[in-house]
Amino acid sequence: MLSLSHLSDGSLRRELVSLATIDRMTTARLLAHLAEFDTRRLHLEDGYPSLFAYCLQELRFSEDMAFKRIRVARAARRFPALLEAIAEGRMNLSCAVLLAPYLKPENVQELLAAATHKTRAEVELLLAQRFPRPDVPALLRALPFSATPGTPDEVAPGPPGPPSSGQLVPERVDQVVPCTAGPASRHEVAPGPVRAPVPPPRLAPLAPRRFALQVTIDQSTHDKLRRAQDLIGHQIPSGDVAQVLDKALDALIERLEKAKCGATSRPRRSPPPSTPNPRYVPAQVKRQVWQRDGGRCTYVSDSGRRCPGRKFLEYDHVLEVARGGAASAANIRLRCLAHNQHAAERTFGIEFMRARRESSVSP
Repeated sequence: MLSLSHLSDGSLRRELVSLATIDRMTTARLLAHLAEFDTRRLHLEDGYPSLFAYCLQELRFSEDMAFKRIRVARAARRFPALLEAIAEGRMNLSCAVLLAPYLKPENVQELLAAATHKTRAEVELLLAQRFPRPDVPALLRALPFSATPGTPDEVAPGPPGPPSSGQLVPERVDQVVPCTAGPASRHEVAPGPVRAPVPPPRLAPLAPRRFALQVTIDQSTHDKLRRAQDLIGHQIPSGDVAQVLDKALDALIERLEKAKCGATSRPRRSPPPSTPNPRYVPAQVKRQVWQRDGGRCTYVSDSGRRCPGRKFLEYDHVLEVARGGAASAANIRLRCLAHNQHAAERTFGIEFMRARRESSVSP
């Protein structure tokens, strides 16, 4: 029933687009029904204490699905234009969840228009620009950790109050968090063994050109951060984490750009030394190609869409090395890993390239 191997590429594309359209319409209709169901409070008649419980136990939603749909349904009850945006594909459910708390009669049309066809990250940035929040204090603190078996956990007490911006709070360190996305607070220590959950990395916009960073680091990274603060103390006496991180990223980016795209303040005037490796791309060629292609994959689909990929970029020969292609700027282009492999598979065959990849990783 679900086997689609008989479909041609064209049919598969058309059916996928059609199903996505139907899915958006179905989602909008589900939200409209959920909003009306909530208005009539029918979940109480059906024996559930809340609409959330009804969604979990009766509709078999996950917690995340229930939360998102209830929030958007309630917002759409006040602003039906939100359902139209979802049904027409101008906005996805995650973006609608972000917008819902900010929608008001006087701004709903303008906000929906501004968020049209934007990703979640883009909507987060839009909201940070329209509704800026204050900076969060930089904080480095130890997470509670389990001691040796059979002994009570030792948890370092929290600081007596919020630290000043950019300062490190000295505590016993197992894992540390350089910056939190909320105000600093004291540790609450429960009796018995405690294992604090490690928060996932988070980069969130707060206001125009201001972002909150939350990340868990290990002891080694903590020690490097401390060492960097000591070494740069004459430039940043306060040891502000954000400033130290900015300086560290400058140095890292400079090194990576030199290795990846041949960036240098003193380009070589004479031609580079020759090498027997036909796949070697000279630094001068890397610089020219990187600047020409804008540090972005150059693959363009039949419909004219250029790949937006800027990660995992590779220098690809237009005319393959196996066919005599030279490492010149005219014959080199940037391709992301996926499109580079896709081009090779179209040229040499999928099975041939699979065998090449398997042989390259075999012992």
